[in-house]
Amino acid sequence: MNRYPLWKYLIIAAALVIGTLYALPNLFGESPAVQVSAGRASVRIDATTATRVEQALTAQGVSASLIQFEGNSVKARFETTDDQIKARDALERAFNPDAADPSYVVALNLLPRTPAWLARLGASPMYLGLDLRGGVHFMLQVDMPAALQRRADVLTGDLRTALREKNVRHGGVSRTGQTIEVRVRDAQTLDAVRTVIQDQFADLEATDRPEGTEYRLIATIRPEAARRVQEQALKQNITTLHNRINELGVAEPVIQQQGLDRIVVQLPGVQDTAKAKDILGRTATLEVRLVDESAEGLAAERGTGAVPFGSERYPERDGRAVIVKRDVLLTGENLTDAQAGFDSQTQEAAVHLTLDAKGSRIFRDVTRENVGKRMAIILFEKGRGEVVTAPVIRTEIGGGRVQISGAMTTMEASDTALLLRAGSLAAPMEIIEERTIGPSLGAENIAKGFNSVIWGFAVIVLFMCAYYMLFGVFSSIALAFNLVLLVAVLSMLQATLTLPGIAAMALALGMAIDSNVLINERVREELRSGKAPQAAIQAGYETAWGTILDSNITTLIAGVALLAFGSGPVRGFAVVHCIGILTSMFSSVVFSRGLVNLWYGRQKKLKNVSIGTIWRPDGSVPAVKAD
Repeated sequence: MNRYPLWKYLIIAAALVIGTLYALPNLFGESPAVQVSAGRASVRIDATTATRVEQALTAQGVSASLIQFEGNSVKARFETTDDQIKARDALERAFNPDAADPSYVVALNLLPRTPAWLARLGASPMYLGLDLRGGVHFMLQVDMPAALQRRADVLTGDLRTALREKNVRHGGVSRTGQTIEVRVRDAQTLDAVRTVIQDQFADLEATDRPEGTEYRLIATIRPEAARRVQEQALKQNITTLHNRINELGVAEPVIQQQGLDRIVVQLPGVQDTAKAKDILGRTATLEVRLVDESAEGLAAERGTGAVPFGSERYPERDGRAVIVKRDVLLTGENLTDAQAGFDSQTQEAAVHLTLDAKGSRIFRDVTRENVGKRMAIILFEKGRGEVVTAPVIRTEIGGGRVQISGAMTTMEASDTALLLRAGSLAAPMEIIEERTIGPSLGAENIAKGFNSVIWGFAVIVLFMCAYYMLFGVFSSIALAFNLVLLVAVLSMLQATLTLPGIAAMALALGMAIDSNVLINERVREELRSGKAPQAAIQAGYETAWGTILDSNITTLIAGVALLAFGSGPVRGFAVVHCIGILTSMFSSVVFSRGLVNLWYGRQKKLKNVSIGTIWRPDGSVPAVKAD
């Protein structure tokens, strides 16, 4: 009657083993670490960087417990925070001799101490939120007027091109702030300009007024288009920040919109505010310009003359100067993809670019008009520009697919493609709020949250064992299994645990034991009515199951609503809450009954069960029948 088949016990045993393995990494804590990553997009991090880190630490007498090269960074672990600080200073001096122009980011970090054998199984601890792990919090204000000015710049160039294609003669197209001005000499030309704007520029609305014998048409961005530009600028900035911060390897960064023009950035585990600012400042912009190949430009490139008016000097990656014109032909906004490959004719390493429709049209026109001239691709970081490559335009290029090749290794082609894919900020940003939460405060929060869960668990176990005797012991073991299973699932999902998440964990314990209370009381009722112990156990679990299912489903609906409509701490609470409901249903029903069946199920002549005193309404204690 109360016996599980072997396969059910195997499922319970497998859940117990897997849950224990994946919950274990959370017990080992974190070790202080120093992370070295690229401070510029043109700087490469590879295995030789790890060797340099080891040599720099050895020279200063600092011992690292482990030095790892992982993707885009080198991480050195230490036993104490004192060694961590010493290592940071030593690596800063070794990698950035010029403090005013750093090439590397040397940042403090915290890394899990998970044993290698667990890591090989894919077991990792939960990520800890800012309130538990410590780290930095920034509020960034996006410069929306600058985004609108940039959009006006683009529309100005597009309008100038459209008027030229329609053979509309005008007295000049210029931008003032967020408005575009077109000067024309007669009413007929004014009508032609207005027609072009109406047909091709739905984002602009135009008004005109006479000025002497001429006319001036003023075009402004429509309010709905301006809102769309601002929304797109905010989304692009968030995406770009994600790309840059992911390269640093920060575990579970929080980058989200707040309000209409603000972005919240939280970097758990990063303790150095200055370095965190440096990370955010690494966002790059990409521009395509023509190289100034005039006699004055070539002289300036050789260093024998001054930079001509209307041009600028930028260094290449090897340090040589390139003189480029100020006019920007394309920006990173027009680039949709960049991949490393090979030239189909020469088999040289190359970078294949894909442009959007607008970029394709501009690039076709530029290459048609400038065959035989050089074109520079410039990457701007922290206000400083660097020429990534300056190839010669060999023929008109249409179709939106561009190839950059010549004197480039396979690795350089891969690096260049990565730089071009990195994206650019649609609008500049300013940090208006910053907070640093130290690891000591995070450790205190962890201790308080851990103590609340442990003390709550201990009191529940004490009550259950005293009130329900052996059935209370079974319920307590099931509750412990539920806690292990909950932590394991959160770890496997790599969820981020915050203080509200710990609160949800404590709540999950109370809800899980509630199911066992229902089961135990149902068993008592069946015994009180005079049923045999084996029949009472079976009836108790079967009749309690419907109530447990109904109550958990209604609570799960509330949790899903919090998950769907909440954000931040509310969402973190909802994740733990929903997972806790699912694990509690398995532990309180399947696991606890497995324990009961294992203990009582094989006793054919069971006379009584240890479930506490069973009182009838009249105060008497019924005799328990043998099965």
